[in-house]
Amino acid sequence: MKDHEWLPLVPIKKGDGVWLEDFEGNRYLDAISSWWVNMFGHCNPRINDAVKKQLDTLEHVLLAGFSHEPAVQLAEKLVAVTPKGLDKVFYADNGSSAVEVALKMSFHYWQNIGQKNKTKFITLSNGYHGETLGALAVGDVELYKETYAPLLMQPITVTSPDCYYREQDETCAEHSEHMFSEMKETLAQHAEETCAVIVEPLVQCAGNMRMYDPVYLSLLRKACDEYNVHLIADEIAVGFGRTGTMFACEQANITPDFMCLSKGLTGGYLPLSAVLTTNKVYDAFYDDYKNLTAFLHSHSYTGNPLGCSAALATLAIFEQDNVIEKNKALIQQLTMATEQFNEHPHVAEVRQTGMIAAIEMVKEKQTREPYPWQERRGLKVYQHGLKNGVLLRPLGNVVYFMPPYVITADEIDMMTKVALEGINIASK
Repeated sequence: MKDHEWLPLVPIKKGDGVWLEDFEGNRYLDAISSWWVNMFGHCNPRINDAVKKQLDTLEHVLLAGFSHEPAVQLAEKLVAVTPKGLDKVFYADNGSSAVEVALKMSFHYWQNIGQKNKTKFITLSNGYHGETLGALAVGDVELYKETYAPLLMQPITVTSPDCYYREQDETCAEHSEHMFSEMKETLAQHAEETCAVIVEPLVQCAGNMRMYDPVYLSLLRKACDEYNVHLIADEIAVGFGRTGTMFACEQANITPDFMCLSKGLTGGYLPLSAVLTTNKVYDAFYDDYKNLTAFLHSHSYTGNPLGCSAALATLAIFEQDNVIEKNKALIQQLTMATEQFNEHPHVAEVRQTGMIAAIEMVKEKQTREPYPWQERRGLKVYQHGLKNGVLLRPLGNVVYFMPPYVITADEIDMMTKVALEGINIASK
């Protein structure tokens, strides 16, 4: 909060499409979808109408001994659009909660079937899965977890397949494949004590938008099957078209044992999350309550009707507007608009997966020597963006774009132009 003594908060009055407007009439292009949640623009009329209609019918009812139509319809839709085999849906109310659910459910599954030695989780370096204690424990971004380390369980951490570190003559696929050897060795050594491997498929978003190839996911699915370990796909940030397919796991043609969804699920309107899993996992909990095999995890607003209605409207837009196909033109436009960053003397890498693009600022291009984090170079880009009508919120020294899908080609060009100006200023 001390930053805001010299960097004032920006009170927003209203939103429309990709634009936000403050109380002084200044407009900002939301290049980051308000922390990756907004899919189809602010105040989308179709989602607005769905939420308004639901308000006149039912605002909320507990999902304990009760249910309601939007929760049932949304579960059916999610089962239909996610990878084959994810047939059961468990609702929660935010991304961190979804990760907590998946971790607990995986652990409890193994307890229920008598494999009580399985108590560990394997995760990737540089990963991020949320900031409640369980989710924080399986993440590996020091900024978030260092303070709370004494409170956290200890995962087994494997080096990320992050393609930023590939050799000069090495493809991302080759790098991702050879980096899998460490994961394979770790599973071979620790399978008997491991509940699950948890990963962010293809893009480690909070970890500076670092990316890797789908081949890693293909190999991971096979290895988890071989060693009898669950695979948890945290698609909270990368799901719903962000990577170019509806879900990132599709690019590896795999089905995880658990898929965590949130953020874009409601189009950025209301807190809601879902964990999808298999009938095999579900069956392990199917018992009389008194036997303590039941999965005990609840939230007051679990599966709330307003959130479910917003989610149903969001999924309807995907289907009715053929969004994944139409986004291919936007992906190409984003690729062309970011090419100009490649020759910048303080840019080490321009990377993109679908509708996510990232620019890595460095002190020295050839050696990739990073700027000291204390210099907060990204903050200068952020400030320049605000002065010039674009909401950019860099991750350290990484400027990234993850805009709503209603952005136009001209708006993409404006967004990247302002970002380039900001990088020029920040690198002086």
